[in-house]
Amino acid sequence: MRLDKFLKVSRLIKRRTLAKEVCDQGRIEINQKPAKASQLIQIGDEMTIRFGQKLVTVRVDDIKESSRKEEAADMYTVLSETPISASSDDEDGI
Repeated sequence: MRLDKFLKVSRLIKRRTLAKEVCDQGRIEINQKPAKASQLIQIGDEMTIRFGQKLVTVRVDDIKESSRKEEAADMYTVLSETPISASSDDEDGI
């Protein structure tokens, strides 16, 4: 399954077009490599997503073409949520 579709079906990101934009901005990595929206994902892949001021790492546990709201969270396991400090970006002489 394509990455952008997985993000939508699993409800990690609300809309597929938004998932594509996030991928195009380089905010998603799969197995420590930058991911494109068209990349195929497999069960067991680890995905790191930068949401605003936090990094969320999840493992793909299941792949379904569609899912109900109650089933969506069963498609992945959250491995970690790490806050990103805003000051680390501003240390370049400002």
